Amino acid sequence: MATFEFRLPDIGEGIAEAEIVAWHVKVGDRVEEDQQLADMMTDKATVEMESPVAGKVLKLAGEVGEQIPIGSILAVIETDGAADAPPADSVEERPIADGAMEPTQKMEENIPTMKVEEAPEPAPKSAPKQEAEVAERAASHAKALASPAVRQRARDLGIDLGQVKSKDGRIRHADLDAYLLYSGGSVSARGSVAARQDETVKVVGLRRKIAENMAEANRRIQHFTLVEEFDVTSLEEARQMMNRDRGDNPKLTLLPFLITAMSRALADFPMLNATFDDEAMVVARHGSVHMGVATQTPNGLMVATIRDAQSKTVWQLASEIGRLSEAARTGKATREELSGATFTISSLGPMGGITSTPVVNPPQVAIIAVNKIEEKLVPIDDEIEVRKRMNLSLSCDHRVVDGWDAASFLQAMKPLIENPLRLLS
Repeated sequence: MATFEFRLPDIGEGIAEAEIVAWHVKVGDRVEEDQQLADMMTDKATVEMESPVAGKVLKLAGEVGEQIPIGSILAVIETDGAADAPPADSVEERPIADGAMEPTQKMEENIPTMKVEEAPEPAPKSAPKQEAEVAERAASHAKALASPAVRQRARDLGIDLGQVKSKDGRIRHADLDAYLLYSGGSVSARGSVAARQDETVKVVGLRRKIAENMAEANRRIQHFTLVEEFDVTSLEEARQMMNRDRGDNPKLTLLPFLITAMSRALADFPMLNATFDDEAMVVARHGSVHMGVATQTPNGLMVATIRDAQSKTVWQLASEIGRLSEAARTGKATREELSGATFTISSLGPMGGITSTPVVNPPQVAIIAVNKIEEKLVPIDDEIEVRKRMNLSLSCDHRVVDGWDAASFLQAMKPLIENPLRLLS
């Protein structure tokens, strides 16, 4: 018998450590060569670690959520023969989230593990006693004299009509009101939801990276947010018309139009299409617009990048948005597709609020959040019209972007968004 120390190999890109997001074995298990041991996360890529030898697991490095330095022992395995360690760079790496190779497991198995400790369930009441109480209340409720509307209201409020007093024996809405006042409103409404049990969820994997990035962004960036209202009535009409005759093209949402407007306006406001190295105190103003599109995934929010957005049509942008969003949700987006953005747009679609304050994703210096469309009464040429209006919320890094620049950028977008003929020409 011999022992083999499996050390965490250099996964690349100069990282110093990786986070354990899932163990697939435990101490005492028998493992075979190439069997999956753990999932390790660096930045937004998850890498499967496989055993280079067969044997019995004697020791594992740590718990889910712990950071393990590159080169440190990940697992100790007792082998049947001599343990000749293969070189670290020979370990086969299978990225899950970066899509360099097809994952060997279903997506559900790649979701970072969260430890949940549930409080003990309270002992249930005796079933016969519970059934007897329900039957008694039902009988009392049925004997009471009341209209169907009063009965329905009592059921909705969880009131037993047998407990409600009335002057002539017939219960009315006023009697229910008096009962509520007398009882201090302490009735259980029908359909009320029982309190959930407390639980403890460990923040690991992508959710942990998001938490760290957001904390770092708020710590280092001096944010300010500017909100401007846009009339999107004509744009919505143009979008619907184009969708009716789109053929094999993807269905258009507002995002491709907004990205086109932003890309054109950014050409005149390069201070917003920029990245800031605050350690070297250098701002890089980019000639191409690499648009980051925030995408909600089962693991958390990810930002996929549309390269050279300024050179794409609305149809091409719609296709890229669909392709990248699907890749991010299924964990097949490559590292290149999840990095390199110079400006970000975030939208919750019809779920978006009236306004928002998005957080800049460093090293970028600006981000726009798209809020929901609302119909409003708007005075136009001494007439009142119903128009579709929408707010765009622009957050900037005040260290390198002035308020005047942000306001001018939004005003430059206005004629493009409110007149789709200019936008599509």
